[in-house]
Amino acid sequence: MKFLDEAKIFLQSGKGGNGCVSFRREKYVEFGGPDGGDGGNGGNVVFKGSKNTNTLIDFRFQQHFKAQKGKDGAGKKKKGANGSTVYIEVPLGTSVYNDDFSVKLLDIQDENIEKVFLKGGKGGFGNHKFKSSKNISPKRANMGYPGEEMWVWLRLNLIADIGIVGLPNAGKSSFLKFVTNANPKVGSYPFTTLFPNLGVIRYKNYKDIIIADIPGIIKNAFSGAGLGLKFLGHIEKCTYLLHLVDISKKDIIKDYKIIRNELYKYGKGLDRKQEILVLTKIDLLNKDDYNEKVNLLKRYTKKSIHAISVKNKKTINKLVLNLLERRFEKEYIEEEKWTPLKKN
Repeated sequence: MKFLDEAKIFLQSGKGGNGCVSFRREKYVEFGGPDGGDGGNGGNVVFKGSKNTNTLIDFRFQQHFKAQKGKDGAGKKKKGANGSTVYIEVPLGTSVYNDDFSVKLLDIQDENIEKVFLKGGKGGFGNHKFKSSKNISPKRANMGYPGEEMWVWLRLNLIADIGIVGLPNAGKSSFLKFVTNANPKVGSYPFTTLFPNLGVIRYKNYKDIIIADIPGIIKNAFSGAGLGLKFLGHIEKCTYLLHLVDISKKDIIKDYKIIRNELYKYGKGLDRKQEILVLTKIDLLNKDDYNEKVNLLKRYTKKSIHAISVKNKKTINKLVLNLLERRFEKEYIEEEKWTPLKKN
């Protein structure tokens, strides 16, 4: 399924039905009086969260959502039927913004909770409502009230426990594919991942952990460079950031600082989220170079470091167990066994 995280749609609630002008007509009843019924109410526009989808792609093909009009009233004080409500099912984590993206109007975070966004117009009164001692035969009825309409933007922010960040080709998609049921595109060139991917870690009796793989962040991503600003928004709701750094690169301190700087400049507390620092592709270095780079990054960050390779299952399992047990706050110095580069 293709991923789409923004969509613009038109919403319109239903117009209320018109009231009816009618008089009771029966044999031997000369002055039956007014009996025009009220119009029905217009249908509402309602948003509903669903965990069965994680993309807004369907809104590319349907962009107009209009609730049904209320039916007009009828004689014998028959009220018109209410218009049908239109339900818009969106992924959890979807926000609704006004036309120019300046105001957030609604957040959809919970499954199966219906939120009325636009109310349908009320039905007009029939002429029986206007009967009085001074006017026993009113010949007036109200028109139904109009519904509401507006263009809105839908913006999907993925809901995940952990967001994977790092420069392009740092091994994020390979890690996600290895540890979850996700199937991201993997390659040895930058920007292999063009859209966020979600995966779920399930292990024995542990609670599931949802992981989001964010497309590679480059310098000035906060201002829209590379694949743009919007992907950083997908990690706003993540509890932890899994920061992957390719150990085979020449200057891993520089690579680390680029990501940290972009998180800081983006704002919204991204740079203050708890970080799990992981060195990837350790199988590409000899033992001396491996130790030198691990110690270098430890001295600079003063943080615990995990070191992994998708070719060494043990290193991955150790990291995954650490994530599952939620021991992110504890001081933890990774001492993985070095795996030498295989000769072709």
